[in-house]
Amino acid sequence: MSWLTCLRPDMLRCREPNMSDERRIPDWLDAFLHMDRNSEAPDIFRYWTGISCIAAALQRKCFVKLGMLTWYPNFYILLVGPSGVRKGTAMDPGRRMLGEIGIKLAAQATSLQKLINKMRTITYTEITDDGKMYFHSSLTVFSKEFTVFLGYQNKELMSNLCDWYDCEDEWTYETLKRGEDKIVGVWVNIIGATTPKLIHTSMPLDAIGGGLTSRMIMVYESEKGKFSPAPFLSVDDLQLAEELKIDLEKISMMRGQFKFTEDFLNNWIEWRVRSEKSPPHLKDDRFSGYIQRRPMHIMKLCMVMSASRSSTMVMTADDLTRSVTSLEEVEQSMSKVFSGVGKSSIAELMPQMLAFIAQRKICTKGDLQEAFYYDADTWTVERVLTAFDNMGYIKTVVTNEGLVIKYIRGEL
Repeated sequence: MSWLTCLRPDMLRCREPNMSDERRIPDWLDAFLHMDRNSEAPDIFRYWTGISCIAAALQRKCFVKLGMLTWYPNFYILLVGPSGVRKGTAMDPGRRMLGEIGIKLAAQATSLQKLINKMRTITYTEITDDGKMYFHSSLTVFSKEFTVFLGYQNKELMSNLCDWYDCEDEWTYETLKRGEDKIVGVWVNIIGATTPKLIHTSMPLDAIGGGLTSRMIMVYESEKGKFSPAPFLSVDDLQLAEELKIDLEKISMMRGQFKFTEDFLNNWIEWRVRSEKSPPHLKDDRFSGYIQRRPMHIMKLCMVMSASRSSTMVMTADDLTRSVTSLEEVEQSMSKVFSGVGKSSIAELMPQMLAFIAQRKICTKGDLQEAFYYDADTWTVERVLTAFDNMGYIKTVVTNEGLVIKYIRGEL
C-alpha cells in the first residue's frame, strides 16, 4: 500500500512524484506526521518539530508584509514535559533532515561568543526579483537539552535572544579584543526541549512570563504518545522520508514576500478583533506577554502552513484557520509549563502532590507523606493541604485511619 492512501482524502489530489519542478507531497506537515507515526513521541511534539523544520528551511529570505509591519518565519518553540515523554525522539527526524539538506544548525551547547561568531560567519547572499542584493545570517538552534544550551540563569544570552527574535537588519556586539561585531540580517529559529523543573532552575524568576518566555511557544505534554516496542519504518515510510527531504529542500529554495488572498485578509481582521476582545484564558498572568504576541505567532504560522502545501507563497483563509487551531491546541496545556515555578517554598511541590491526590481520588495524609518522604516534612504537607482546601481542590475528613483526603475538583 502506498503512503498516499493513508493520508487525508483531499491530499490525494496531488502532483506526479516524478515531476522535478513540483512538490512530491501535497502537504509536508501531514506527511511528516504520517512518516513517523510509529514513534513513541507525542503527536503534538512531532507536529511542532515539523513546523520548526519548515521555518528553518524558509529562513529570513521569506517574509510577509502588512502595512508597515514585516514578519519573518522564525519561532522559539519549547517542547516541555517530564523526563521520558520522548521529547528528543520527536526532534530527531527533523534535525536529521535539516542536516541532510544543508541547513545551518547551531551547536547544542555553546558559549554566547561562539554563537555570535557562528551567526557572523554564515551570511547568505540573496538576489531580489528586481536585481538587488541583500544579506542575512539565518541560524536554527536544535537543542534536545535546551537548558544546557541556555546555561544557568544566563541573562546575557537570554537578553540577546530577545533582541534576535525581532530579526533586526543589523545587530552589533562590542568586545574588548575585536571591538564591534556586526551581524547583518539577524534571524534565529529555535526548537528545544526541557522539563518544567529545569525551566525553574535555569531561568531567573523575573524572566518567567516576560522577556524570553513571552516570545516562546511552549508545547506541553505529560505522557509519551504510545507504546511502540519496535518503531520501525516500512519501505513506504522510508520512501516517504526521502520525498519529505526532497520537498524540504524545495521549500528551502523559496524566497521573497508571501502574499495573501482577500479571504485571508478578511478572516485575519475578524480574528484580530475577536482575539483582542476575548484573549485566551491561560489562568496565569505570566502569559500576558505571550498573549500580546499571539498575532505575530499566527502570522508566522500562516507562512509555514502555506509553505507546507505549496511553493506559490500565497496565504489563504485555510492557512489562517489551520494556524489558529494549531496554536489554540497548544494553549490548552500551556499553563502547566510554569506549574511549580514561583517564589513560594512549596511552589514546586504543589503540582506534584495535587497530581498524586487526583490520580487516587481518595488517599490518607499518611499516603501523601510516604510518597513525598524525601521532599516534605509533616508541616510542609499540612501547608500544601491547607492551600488545596482553600482553593476548593480537596475535602478532608478525620477517620479512624487518620486524615482522609478526597479530590473534589472534578466534581465542581
